[in-house]
Amino acid sequence: MNDQTPESSNDHRLARSGGWVGGAILIALGVLLLAQNMMGFYLHNWWALFILIPAAGAFGRALTQYRSAGGRVTGQARGSFLGGIILTLVAATFLFGLSWTILGPIVLVLIGVSLLMGATLPQ
Repeated sequence: MNDQTPESSNDHRLARSGGWVGGAILIALGVLLLAQNMMGFYLHNWWALFILIPAAGAFGRALTQYRSAGGRVTGQARGSFLGGIILTLVAATFLFGLSWTILGPIVLVLIGVSLLMGATLPQ
C-alpha cells in the first residue's frame, strides 16, 4: 500500500530535483573533455565554466518556483530564469570569444522584456 499522499510525493520529487545540476555539470565537462581530446577543440577561458554553476542553480530555482506555484510563472520564477540566462550569456561570451558589444544590448533587451512581463502578467 502506498502511504504517500500526492503532495508528499511532489515534495520528495522537488527535493530530488537539485541532483540534476550536478549531473548536468558532469555531463558537460565530459563532453568538453571528449571534444578537446578527440577533435582538438580547446577553450582558452575554461575557468568561465564555473560561471555556469550558479546559472544552473538559477534555472533549477526557477523550475522549483514554477512547480511550487502550480505551473504558473511567478515573478520569482521569471527573475531566477532571467538570472540564469544572463549568467549563461556571460559564460558563453568568455568561452567562445563572443563580442561584449553584442552581449550588452542583449542583456538590456532581456531585462526590458522581464520588466514588461512583470508589469503586464498577473503575479
